[in-house]
Amino acid sequence: MIRNDAIVEIKQGKLYYQDKMVFQDLNLSIKKQEFVSIIGASGCGKTTLLNAIGGFVSLDEGEIRRNGQKVLAPTKDCVMVFQDFEQLFPWMTLLENVCFPLGLQGAQKRTKEKKEVLAKETIERVQLKGWENHYPFQLSGGMKQRGAIARALVTKPEMLLMDEPFGSLDMQTKSQLQDMLLSLWQTTRTTIVFVTHDVREALKLSQRIVVMKEGRIQKEIPNPSREIKEEKVEEIMAML
Repeated sequence: MIRNDAIVEIKQGKLYYQDKMVFQDLNLSIKKQEFVSIIGASGCGKTTLLNAIGGFVSLDEGEIRRNGQKVLAPTKDCVMVFQDFEQLFPWMTLLENVCFPLGLQGAQKRTKEKKEVLAKETIERVQLKGWENHYPFQLSGGMKQRGAIARALVTKPEMLLMDEPFGSLDMQTKSQLQDMLLSLWQTTRTTIVFVTHDVREALKLSQRIVVMKEGRIQKEIPNPSREIKEEKVEEIMAML
């Protein structure tokens, strides 16, 4: 269903890789300020769909529009966080890493001092205050992911794409980062599209769950209460 208040509209999306269908006949709308999870088994096309929304891959048929404009390439108002812990530049401190995107926006717009103030505020929001001058090798996996999220959010993008960012973390750290991300979203209302294979994670975080299987959307499930109920988990698992 296509909605007038959508930030993203995908119509009849179809994509192949080496003559193999990745996804087809895909129609999806994502509202502004919405938190949506895309869930499915490995190889179902969810990560490729995320890359297509970000402009990193192009559809073979159909179209993707963001704010009414056809998506042809990555843009600064849509950023991505990956599962890999090594997203931060190893030769930069945490503060320098978070400042980096601000320089890409144009050095003339902000002084170095203003960039650092904004970066420090963002670092504090991801609960890494006091670690500004540490290098990535001095940070744990969870701290690196917090740093990657800070770097993504420092420019105040309109949309954040997340590809299983907590998938390699232990359960306690994963839960802490889920809580942090939900708090950040409630504060910033940045549109988030979150790819995961973890049903409970999707139920905890998102307002709506898009279930994919074999390159198609099986079902869109409203999730306003964010309650993790076993019958809901089993219902979604049966679709995968």
